[in-house]
Amino acid sequence: MIKRRDFLKIAALSTVTMATSPLHAETATETPSVKSYRAIGKTGLKMSDISFGGGKLSAASMVLRAVDSGITYFDTAPDYGQSEKEIGEAMGRIQREKIIIASKFCNAAPNPGHLPFGSKKKDYIAAVEGSLSRMKTDYLDFCLVHAIGSMSKDLEAEKKRLLDDEMLEAAADLKKAGKIRFLGTSSHGPDNMEALLMTAVKSGHFDMIQPAFNFMNFPKLPEVMAEAYKLGMGVIAMKTLAGAKDMKIEGTKNEFPLAAFRWVLKNPEVSGLIVTMKTVADMELYLKASGEKFTSADQRTLERYARLYGSEYCRTGCGQCQGSCAAGVEIASIMRYRMYFRDYGMEKRAMQSYALLKNKATACFACGDPACVGSCPYGLPVQDMLCDAHESMSFMA
Repeated sequence: MIKRRDFLKIAALSTVTMATSPLHAETATETPSVKSYRAIGKTGLKMSDISFGGGKLSAASMVLRAVDSGITYFDTAPDYGQSEKEIGEAMGRIQREKIIIASKFCNAAPNPGHLPFGSKKKDYIAAVEGSLSRMKTDYLDFCLVHAIGSMSKDLEAEKKRLLDDEMLEAAADLKKAGKIRFLGTSSHGPDNMEALLMTAVKSGHFDMIQPAFNFMNFPKLPEVMAEAYKLGMGVIAMKTLAGAKDMKIEGTKNEFPLAAFRWVLKNPEVSGLIVTMKTVADMELYLKASGEKFTSADQRTLERYARLYGSEYCRTGCGQCQGSCAAGVEIASIMRYRMYFRDYGMEKRAMQSYALLKNKATACFACGDPACVGSCPYGLPVQDMLCDAHESMSFMA
C-alpha cells in the first residue's frame, strides 16, 4: 500500500511532468514558426527565410502575429493600400530594431504609384517621409526603386529610371539623415528584367535586388543572382508561387506552396523570400517550409503543378509577346493584373491598376489575327485570357 507521503510525492512529480512535457500529438500541435535566418548580402542584417509580403495587409494584428512567429522582414509600399498604415498601427508594440522594413519610392496612390523618370530629388524624399509617417518609424532598412521593367518597354528608358541622378542624390541625403539604411531595386518585368537587374548589380549603387523567381521562370536570372551574390548583395525572391493556383489533385492543396518555397530557398544566393500572407492560416502554412530541405517529393509536386498550369500560367517577366500586338495592348501587364485578380485575391488592386493602363484589352475582342498567341513561347491562349481579363477587371457603369 502507498503511504500518503509517497502518494503526494508521486502526484507532485506527475504534475511537473505534465507541465514540462509536450502534449500528445492528438491534443496539441506546434504552431509553425521561422526556423532559419539568412544574411542579406553584406548589409549585416539577417532575415527570416520566409518573410512577409504586405501587398494584402489589412490588419495590424497580422504584423504582430508574424513577429511572434519569428518573421523579421516586412515588404510594403505606399501604393499597397492600407499596408503601411497597418504596420504603423503595430509599431507601438514592436521593438523596431528587431524587424526589417522595406518600402519603395512610390506615391500613395492606386497601384502602380512608382515614381517615374523625371521625378525630382524632393519627390523621392517626400515619398520616403510619407512612408515613415504612415509607419510611425524613423527609418527604412531598405528603400527600393520598384518594378523596373514595368513602366517602359525601352531598355534605355528604364535604365534612366533605375540610375536617375535625382534618385541617387535623394538616397544619399536620406542615408546621411538616417532615414534609409540601404538601397535596393525590384523587377518582375514584363520587359528586360534580367538586363535591368544586371545593370543594377554592376552599378555599385544597390545593396539588394528583388527579382521574380520561381521554378517555372527565367533562364538568365541565375547568372544575375550569382553575380549579385559574388559582390555581397542581397537577393530576395518574390512571385515564388508561379501563379499561386490551388492544385486540383486530391490531398495536394498544401503541398505545392511548401515545395515551391523550398525550391527557391535551395538556391544559396537567395537571402529569403517574401510572400503575401492574407490570413493567419496562410502564415502558418507557409512557415512550415522554413528551414526545410527540398526533396524528391517536392520535385514531383512541382512537376504535377507544371503539367496542370504550364499552359495557362503567364510567366512573370517573360514579355516575349509584348511587341506582337499592332494595337499596342499592354499584354504582360494585363496578364499580371489578371493573376492578381483571379489567383492572389487582390481584386480591387487589380481593377485599379488595370484602369490606369493606356492600352487595355478592348481591341482583343474584335481581333481576327491574334499575333500574340503565336508569339507566346508557352502556347498560352493569350487572346482569350486578355478578353477574360477585360471582362473581369473593367469597372462597370
